[in-house]
Amino acid sequence: MKKKRFSNRKNDENQLRINNQIRAPEVRLVIEGQGAKIVSIQEALRIAEEMGLDLVEVSPNQDPPVCKIMDYGKWKFEQNKKKKEQQKKQHIIEVKELKLTPQIGEHDYQIKLKKAIEFLEEGNKVKINLRFKGRQLAHPELGMEIVNRIINDTSEYGNVEVPPKLDGRIINAVIAPKPKK
Repeated sequence: MKKKRFSNRKNDENQLRINNQIRAPEVRLVIEGQGAKIVSIQEALRIAEEMGLDLVEVSPNQDPPVCKIMDYGKWKFEQNKKKKEQQKKQHIIEVKELKLTPQIGEHDYQIKLKKAIEFLEEGNKVKINLRFKGRQLAHPELGMEIVNRIINDTSEYGNVEVPPKLDGRIINAVIAPKPKK
């Protein structure tokens, strides 16, 4: 018979009590496949030790507290694995910025448009930032035309979250990606 260590392990971030850390005089003991029964803490610890597993308090707020017999190290490893998987699947939305000028050439415009579409397809927001220099501010309508053109050209990939607005020498707008179906 394999000898399993039966120790008083320290609490982790979940604040689960293990083995000798459980202070209740009696517990509701859950054993896989056998259901639950109320036993003294000494009896529960003895059963866990005989099985070579740990006694873990899974629901301390019940009366009596619910305890499970399990391999705590294996359970903790599985929980960390699940947490990492969830983090991989999670996508953090970033705000990508496109900087433009009112005198942008057609080729440069097409490159910026492709980048905006790429960002939206990745699920990121796109902030359009059109800056006027010097006397260009005399014709803010030219800048608005360019910003509105980008908004129209990306309309099938995203929706306007913040409409274009002139703020000093800069026109800002934000496009959010359309929700994926």
